[in-house]
Amino acid sequence: MPDYFHGYTVVGLVAVVGVLFVTVAFVAGHLLRPSVPTPEKLLVYECGVDPVGEGWAHTQVRYYIYAFLYVIFAVDSVFLFPWATVFAADGFGAATLVEMFVFLGFLSVGLLYAWRKGVLTWT
Repeated sequence: MPDYFHGYTVVGLVAVVGVLFVTVAFVAGHLLRPSVPTPEKLLVYECGVDPVGEGWAHTQVRYYIYAFLYVIFAVDSVFLFPWATVFAADGFGAATLVEMFVFLGFLSVGLLYAWRKGVLTWT
């Protein structure tokens, strides 16, 4: 039984060391940094140009939706390559093919839903 928990002990110690490392780094940074707030330091920085207007600006959500859809389909398409290698193995062909089409069906339903909701129209 002690050998069983040895792996968990190592993982726990690495986690504790990681948390302590981050905590010590933040505390050291807080203690060592100079803190001299001036009005110039509190201004919004715009690449060396004096700020115009307020520091808050509205961002269009559609850009995030396009990025989110891209990430979904790019990451999900990565799963097709391992399936292609398993498909060639003996005994896994039919099950892998069915799973691949189920997966592509879910992706197609998601794309169809996004298209029907008008997410893919650029206005």
